[in-house]
Amino acid sequence: MAVDVVMPQMGESIFEGTITKWLKKAGEKVDRDEPLFEISTDKVDAEIPSPVSGTLQEIKVNEGQTVPIKTVVALIDADGAGAAAAATPAAGAAKPAPAAAPPPVAPPPAAVAPPPPAAEPAEEEQGRIRSSPLVRKMAGEQNIDLSQVKGTGAGGRISKQDIEAYLASGRPAQAAAAGTLAPPPPPPPAPGAAAPAVTLEVGVPRERLYFGRYEVEPLSVMRQRIAEHMVMSKRVSAHVYSVDEADITKIADTRKRLKGQFEAETGTKLTFMPFFIRAAVEALRAFPTVNASLDGTNLVLHHDINIGIAVALDWGLIVPVVKGADEKNFLGLQRAINDLAERARAKRLKPEEVQEGTFSITNPGVFGGLFGLPVINQPNVGILGLGAVQKRAVVINDAIAIRSMVYLTLSYDHRVVDGVTAHQFLQKIKSSLENWTEPVL
Repeated sequence: MAVDVVMPQMGESIFEGTITKWLKKAGEKVDRDEPLFEISTDKVDAEIPSPVSGTLQEIKVNEGQTVPIKTVVALIDADGAGAAAAATPAAGAAKPAPAAAPPPVAPPPAAVAPPPPAAEPAEEEQGRIRSSPLVRKMAGEQNIDLSQVKGTGAGGRISKQDIEAYLASGRPAQAAAAGTLAPPPPPPPAPGAAAPAVTLEVGVPRERLYFGRYEVEPLSVMRQRIAEHMVMSKRVSAHVYSVDEADITKIADTRKRLKGQFEAETGTKLTFMPFFIRAAVEALRAFPTVNASLDGTNLVLHHDINIGIAVALDWGLIVPVVKGADEKNFLGLQRAINDLAERARAKRLKPEEVQEGTFSITNPGVFGGLFGLPVINQPNVGILGLGAVQKRAVVINDAIAIRSMVYLTLSYDHRVVDGVTAHQFLQKIKSSLENWTEPVL
């Protein structure tokens, strides 16, 4: 019996996905729950398991193609009993857990601030215009009037491909109308390469890029989205940077002394990160404007402290979020960090696990970086960068001592956070690290 494998909906706000890699070929055997293909969405990359055991009969959507959710991407000739269990309308779909209803929040008094705007629907119909949040975001960034775009989706819904087609056909026409020459088109992508998911600006005329000997390697879908997100963040936020250093000798000695016992008793490795998260939580409590987001002229002060931790992958970067970091004990933080990092590298994260961060931490020091000046992870207003933990000669009480030191950098949005607050925030982190008293075990 042939069973449909469909593009799963990985979250309520996700309406399409890109197949980045097939892990099986047509004609090969596949077991139930065995990884079948990899997808990339605007939230997360993931491996999608096979809904049944059987033989991969046909691949309908090739690598690099982006299709709406619930599109049939393959057929599996299922083995006996497994076929009946999979013959449901949602076969192959990864069902997201239902989101808990948010508690009612009283609107603020009119004299303080206007009430927040109503939640935007997952799909919006304005007259006859239907589009997803991703499409509306792309349209806003490119100054596109959606009424001028022809939708090719169900019911005339505008898809990401429709926006890209409009850009490809409309921009040269606009340039010609203005009496200027359009830039030469980019070289065609290599056979089987992923189609561009975003439109990125070129800093110089394209003819200045292609000279001598060269080869063209298309950006991966994840790399394209990282590029889009970083350019958007630099354009939106007024980035300023502050740097401090902390003496974490006590923490380094504690970790060195207890890491073997910690792993034996808890089953998880002891790293420096939970120490830094705990210090950041204390600083965010003391300076809540750093744990905020900006909505136009409204400052959204988050009562939850959700810390995004940048995880370097072989194919890019992702920022899973430790939810309720202020409510976890030290062991809970360490387990959450290790679990999220391991599942990020295995492409097992859920979309909701990379959302709703209120502050971020990145650790270039683990790769030997003395310190870095990271780009703010939107919609946060701050990100903490951790340098390498190094033993250095420092002056203490007019004497030279060898101490374990680390540079701390804070990138912050100057629209919200001023320099005095940023340095007080770093001083709070420094104080928490240097005067650590919380037991590890």
